[in-house]
Amino acid sequence: MSADGLHRGADGVVRCGWCGDDPLYQRYHDTEWGVPVHDDVRLFEKIALEGFQSGLSWLTILRKREAFRRAFAEFEIARVARFGAHDVTRLLGDAGIVRHRGKIEATINNAQRALELIDEAGSIAAFVWRFVPPESERPARLTRATLKMMASTPTSTALSKALKQRGWRFVGPTTSYAFMQAMGLVDDHIDGCNRYRRSVRTAASDPSLGAGRIPRRSASKG
Repeated sequence: MSADGLHRGADGVVRCGWCGDDPLYQRYHDTEWGVPVHDDVRLFEKIALEGFQSGLSWLTILRKREAFRRAFAEFEIARVARFGAHDVTRLLGDAGIVRHRGKIEATINNAQRALELIDEAGSIAAFVWRFVPPESERPARLTRATLKMMASTPTSTALSKALKQRGWRFVGPTTSYAFMQAMGLVDDHIDGCNRYRRSVRTAASDPSLGAGRIPRRSASKG
């Protein structure tokens, strides 16, 4: 990685330096990272995998992603929410994933909380896309230096707090910001990257839904 945070791959393409020369990482950078996602299964999967990443590199998790999908029923929320003690035992014996009891149990818990969130907000997407940060929170120019100062932000802290209030686990402000980066709530490809300003940030269709605004709980939830 050069001093400006960029890296020119063997294919001649200049990318954000964090993906280096690994083909899997480069493909993830080029086709997924920062592209807006509104599909609940993919959003839930990413929250789960961000939790498993804690203390590890994202490349480690990315290499295990297919194994995680097999282990966690393709991250179909209702199916994961029904996992019980026998599933925890099964997962702890699965060498293809990260065998961490706390993270496994958190994923099952979060699937149950996701169903509640869908009941409350209509979808996970409808909830999280209310946390698009205001322009005042975004740097005028994205560089390696500015991104280093953005491991967490006021909006990622607000998202983290909102999820924790609803019983979610492993969703701290830094994890929440990494989720926002990956799912396209922010576009953090740095200046000079081939993807810079291409994966345009797409806000929720309702312009009244500003950063940090969250839906009212349904009457059935009190």
